[in-house]
Amino acid sequence: MAVANVSLQVLPIVPEEKVYPVVDRVIELIEQSGVKYIVGPSETTMEGELDILLDIVKEAQEVCIREGASRVVSFIKIDYKPEGVTMDEKIHKYR
Repeated sequence: MAVANVSLQVLPIVPEEKVYPVVDRVIELIEQSGVKYIVGPSETTMEGELDILLDIVKEAQEVCIREGASRVVSFIKIDYKPEGVTMDEKIHKYR
């Protein structure tokens, strides 16, 4: 399968002071997966095989629950084309 980009924003339902620690655990999951990623102010964008990225998205929900969230609201963006798409091709002129 071609390289895709998936952006993930998780909003764990926890007390306000626990939001960032839970989000940090999700970012650790992404880092440990070995996929290329960029953390932004509102979402983290990952690059890789779509199936792998979607598995990470699924696991991110469980990470939030294990960290104490009673519920997780997630926003996901997928950029896919058969020949592949990279983060570098989309943002290189801004770096």
